[in-house]
Amino acid sequence: MIDRDGILAWLRETDPTRLSRLYRRADAVRREHVGNEVHLRGLVEVSNHCVRRCAYCGIAATNDGIERYRMTEEEVLACARQAVELGYGTLVLQAGEDYGLTREGVSSMVRAIKRETGLAVTLSLGERPEEDLVAWREAGADRYLLRFETSDAALYQAIHPAMPGRPDRFAILGRLAVLGYEVGSGVLVGIPGQTWESLANDLLVFRQLDLEMIGVGPYIPHPATPLGSGRFPVAPEGEQVLADEETTTKVVALTRLVRPDANIPSTTALATLDPSWGRERGLLRGANVVMPNLTPPAYRQLYEIYPGKACVNETAEACGSCLPNRIRMIGRVPGKGPGGRRRTVASGALSSVLG
Repeated sequence: MIDRDGILAWLRETDPTRLSRLYRRADAVRREHVGNEVHLRGLVEVSNHCVRRCAYCGIAATNDGIERYRMTEEEVLACARQAVELGYGTLVLQAGEDYGLTREGVSSMVRAIKRETGLAVTLSLGERPEEDLVAWREAGADRYLLRFETSDAALYQAIHPAMPGRPDRFAILGRLAVLGYEVGSGVLVGIPGQTWESLANDLLVFRQLDLEMIGVGPYIPHPATPLGSGRFPVAPEGEQVLADEETTTKVVALTRLVRPDANIPSTTALATLDPSWGRERGLLRGANVVMPNLTPPAYRQLYEIYPGKACVNETAEACGSCLPNRIRMIGRVPGKGPGGRRRTVASGALSSVLG
């Protein structure tokens, strides 16, 4: 099994020939543990309201320059019906931390989606009170995504102003598992101030948490945020993690090695860095999930967590036609059904294979 020193060496590696070995191994481990299916999760960005003041996010409460919206239950249900028509097995409801999305309102949405479509439901609604999480699980929600972004406590505090009385995200992730959710988390790659040592620790946390889903995306600065201003301190020369496609897919590959049976998306942010091949490159380096956007066009451009998001002007129908074809072009198969995690026993000494 690859250890911390091995992870750190690969994070620092720049030789293309050696990196190609890492990517081939990650792809082989992906094929062995989760197969050739690429699961399609229909994403619905249900609200861009947020009470948080995160220093990197374009929909943070501090941004007065955006128009806010919140979708109705019927609008969300229309997206769920479209997901069924397009052959997706999961609906992902994502939002800022918005308490206008009430415990009862989200419960009603989840029950309606399950009753009418039978889709798996993933929620990504921030650090909500346990009573909300319990109610939504009882309503039928299957999965919950809550990225910890970085395991470096000092860096986390610098970019996430504290909310009084909140448990930390790791405590919430633990409670989600106890409640019976499939739990997802993940990190940003290339946050100003993030070091290679810190990122190596993040990968070890993935292993320790035994996550079902792990999202790895590049940090893309939003100009209306403190980090986007360019004045945030970076790590010392040679130690600052790069927020580029190569580094991000390197982390995707290493994530596959530390958590062979997890579901790992090739993110929209990767496609934003390279619209022609970024998403495919992530799939070829260990990922097995993509998340086509079902958000209605009237709202999609308003959910600007970072600028220039890929496919923001594409219709749901266009994405539903394009993505399966792109998946087949790289020799993979669009998945069917909810695509839950296949738990397997980790295979062999990866560190000895990779050297």
